Amino acid sequence: QLQLVESGGGLVQPGGSLRLSCSVPTSILERYTIGWFRQAPGKGREGVACISSSSGTTDYADSVKGRFSISSDIAKNTVYLQMNSLKPDDTAVYHCTAAFDACTVAVVPSFGSWGQGTQVTVSS
Repeated sequence: QLQLVESGGGLVQPGGSLRLSCSVPTSILERYTIGWFRQAPGKGREGVACISSSSGTTDYADSVKGRFSISSDIAKNTVYLQMNSLKPDDTAVYHCTAAFDACTVAVVPSFGSWGQGTQVTVSS
């Protein structure tokens, strides 16, 4: 089981921003695709974004394109999810996940390893 640790969630007003962080072992970050998926109460998992440091590929769900940005910092063993223009529909528990697979956001929820998650609540 890969050790992934998320942080950065919280309560934010609509239109606000948050940056989530995922701590990833360097050996994993360099070779695996790292992704984020979210799950709201009563709903299924939704892939949000993914990044492959080895290929330089990123992919985003249509629902977050233009608002969210995923990046990695190998020196800090961290993957970031910058979330701007947040909406109430973005409220969910966000999980960081990894797999030795191509970066395609639709398959991110099926990755085999993920962290405990961080709660994001968008509300006025």
